[in-house]
Amino acid sequence: MHKTSLFNVIKPYLTICTALILAITLLMDTFFFNVLAFHWLATLWFFLIFTLITMTIQVARTEKDIRSYSNQLLIGKERLTNEIKHRLWAEKTASESKTKSLFIDENIPVMLAYFNADLRCRYHNRIFRRWFGLNPSQIDGRLLTEFSGEEFFADIKNCIEEILAGKTIHNERILRSIKGFPYIFTEQYVPHLDNKGKTIGFYTVHTPRMQEKNHIPLKNKAENSIKTELHKINEALMKGNANPQNKTSKPEITTTASRIVQAIERGEFNLYYQQINSIKPTIASPLHYEILIRMNEEENNLMPPDSFLPFVDQFKMMPQLDRWIVSHIIDWLSVQPRIQSIFCLNVAKDTLNDHTFPSFTQNQLQKMNVAASNLCFEIEALDAETNTSNAIVFSRKISELGCLLSLCSFDHNPSSIELLDKMKVDYLKIDGSLICNILRDEEDLKKVISINQLAHKAGIKTIAELVETDDILAKLQEIGVDYAQGFGIAKTHPFRDL
Repeated sequence: MHKTSLFNVIKPYLTICTALILAITLLMDTFFFNVLAFHWLATLWFFLIFTLITMTIQVARTEKDIRSYSNQLLIGKERLTNEIKHRLWAEKTASESKTKSLFIDENIPVMLAYFNADLRCRYHNRIFRRWFGLNPSQIDGRLLTEFSGEEFFADIKNCIEEILAGKTIHNERILRSIKGFPYIFTEQYVPHLDNKGKTIGFYTVHTPRMQEKNHIPLKNKAENSIKTELHKINEALMKGNANPQNKTSKPEITTTASRIVQAIERGEFNLYYQQINSIKPTIASPLHYEILIRMNEEENNLMPPDSFLPFVDQFKMMPQLDRWIVSHIIDWLSVQPRIQSIFCLNVAKDTLNDHTFPSFTQNQLQKMNVAASNLCFEIEALDAETNTSNAIVFSRKISELGCLLSLCSFDHNPSSIELLDKMKVDYLKIDGSLICNILRDEEDLKKVISINQLAHKAGIKTIAELVETDDILAKLQEIGVDYAQGFGIAKTHPFRDL
């Protein structure tokens, strides 16, 4: 190979030397000697012309290579310039995002902190510092026990093993401020995992809540049924049958249960909606909305679902809440019907076990004279996988009413695919974690394409969750997904504005 490379290097020079020798020989013989025979002259002229043609080809090839290399250099330069621009833009965006994130962290009315696996504080926001009455230097890098009281540390100490094992903990308890005033806190401990799945720290999120009233008036039979639920909870607490994962004291649990009962009986919830848009605008399609819920709090504030739904689920009261939502939507439809609208309502796993829920829905629809096709019940794929028999019965009864059914957070695992053979569904919501990555992860893109094809073969329409950008929307349109939902499509709005 080395000899070949050397020959390629000297070949142009050999060609030039050969051409010069032939040209000089012919000139000398023509003008001075005239001794060469005709056939020798013809041979020399042939070789001279051949050599010149070879030189011309070599020059043309060299020019072509130079142009090719020049184009490659220009392309490389352009790519490098774009990469520099993107890097500068990314650095600027990251800096702005960090500034915004810090601004939000410092101003949200939540105590937020981060501790490593050794329980040393590595981050804390203004509200966290204010609660302890300390400045940053008194908290940074210090052990939790060094700056917090026994009351605050007690709950973390009781569940630290579960947190470091990678489990998210939801609790509620009463804490006293440095001035001695009691506050009810919803607290969450969220583990921070590295790439290998090992817990390297955890976040603590403490959301202050109002003090609850002890007296809950009950006025009718529906309220009495709620009272029965609360009585069952209290009974379980007295017998020690409460969830062992919850370290909250009995009075605090009772307070939370009372607050939830009060909210259900008084209708102290606010419904929101998020529009689900068709990606194929040329095809006529009814408007789709997903219904979301918030709970009223003090001073007209609204509590997000993550702050109260875990407790509703813990107290087995999700069927009660789902009934409230269904009744509210059906009542609204009876007053101002939207014939071409479909309202998607989330169904909890405990509601799947409530065999009276379909008949309750049927009675409400008949009573208010509302078309069943206006309602679409959304079931989480994981809930259906872990409770397949009840999910199948629920889907069959709901479909018999004329209501629609959607299977949510579908992520292409074998268990989810098996559900499609057992349950009749109208929509398949593709898991948002796949949608977010389709532009940068080839495997996730292939999964989305496969899910879409699988659904369409079964006559099921597809909905993409968590669509945040126009580029993702364009890719979904290219794939052929039917609908898209997310903050890149539409924001959430109060249901009363619909």
